[in-house]
Amino acid sequence: MGRKEKRELFILSIIILIITLSFLISIYSYPKIQGQMTTHWNIKGEPDNQMPKQYGLFLIPITLLFLFLLFIIIPRIDPLKHNIIKFRKYYDTFIVLILLFLLYIHTLIIVWNIHPGFSMNKMLIPGLSILLYYTGVLIENARRNWFVGIRTPWTLSSDVVWNKTHKIGGKLFKTISIIMLLGVFVQNPIIIRIILILIILTTIYLFIYSYLEYERIKKEL
Repeated sequence: MGRKEKRELFILSIIILIITLSFLISIYSYPKIQGQMTTHWNIKGEPDNQMPKQYGLFLIPITLLFLFLLFIIIPRIDPLKHNIIKFRKYYDTFIVLILLFLLYIHTLIIVWNIHPGFSMNKMLIPGLSILLYYTGVLIENARRNWFVGIRTPWTLSSDVVWNKTHKIGGKLFKTISIIMLLGVFVQNPIIIRIILILIILTTIYLFIYSYLEYERIKKEL
């Protein structure tokens, strides 16, 4: 077995472990939660949605299984799948991180329903900031494809525009993740709004940047 095959087997083993753990946690917690369980909190950290525990306890585990299958399919059906191979190690690590993040959320939801009182929003920030930071790493290293990255008509039409947009985008997402981490030390829920605004503004900026860069290159030809 070669190095590549060993790495793929290792990643697969971690993913299977994460999914299995999510189901085991749900099964173990089933008798500890009575009837309805809280599954969503608003931007102020207040519970605002409930569902029967038989659905709430298994929603994320089933989602993990679905995402795992989706992430396996993507590199196989992408018309530019040869480019995904070039950043596959970053792609695989991102899969593991996003599944770990969802497992973390799943565990927090269950713990809150058994021992309510802590701030869900504050507990989410560290995990979300790590995921957002690595999203920046993935974006910086992504090659042109149809599923992963900043996909605008102009990045998909030019490797040069794709690479420039993703280098900038990666740095911006990593910067936002660091700002987000500061939210752990800020009591005011406004930090969540600030992060959402920064992400929206970054998305708009990258969309416009990719267009302007494409037009600039086109004029130089």
